[in-house]
Amino acid sequence: MMKQAAILCAFAAAAAPALAHGADRGEAKTTVAGKVVSIDYGRPNLKGRDMLAQAEVGKPWRMGADAATTLKTEAALTFGSVTVPKGEYILTATRLDADKWQLNVLANTQERTKVVDIPLTSATLKAGVEAFTIELTGQNEKGELSMAWGTTALKAAFTGR
Repeated sequence: MMKQAAILCAFAAAAAPALAHGADRGEAKTTVAGKVVSIDYGRPNLKGRDMLAQAEVGKPWRMGADAATTLKTEAALTFGSVTVPKGEYILTATRLDADKWQLNVLANTQERTKVVDIPLTSATLKAGVEAFTIELTGQNEKGELSMAWGTTALKAAFTGR
C-alpha cells in the first residue's frame, strides 16, 4: 500500500506541471479527395479577455497555446490561387487590418520559412466562443478551415487533390 501511494504521488508530481501549464490540445480532422487533413492546436480560454482584439497588425499570432499549431495533409490543398503541397507545416495567422486576417503556412523546420499566405474571410459571431476552436470539414474534393474565438470567425475554403 505504501509503495502504491509513493508511486501515485510521484506520478501526480510529475504530471502537475504539464496539467497546470496551459491549454488543452485540440485536433481538427477531415478527409478530402480521399486523403486525411488534420490540425493539432492548443485551446486557450478567453477568461474575460478579447485576445484577437489585442493582436498587433502585421505581427504573426501563433494560433493557440503551448506547442505550435501544426497542419498535416496527405493531399495538396488549393485555397483560391494558393496551393499547399502535401506535407507537415506550422500555422500562424497575421492580422492585416481591423477585420482582415491571413493564414501563414510555414515549413515545419527550425527556420520556419514561409511557404504561402492564405487570405481568411472574417465574420462576427452572435454567440462568443470561450475556447479557441479550429474545425475542418470536407466533402469529396472540397473542404473548409474555420477558426473561432470570442466573437470572431475566420474561414478559408479549399479543394484537395
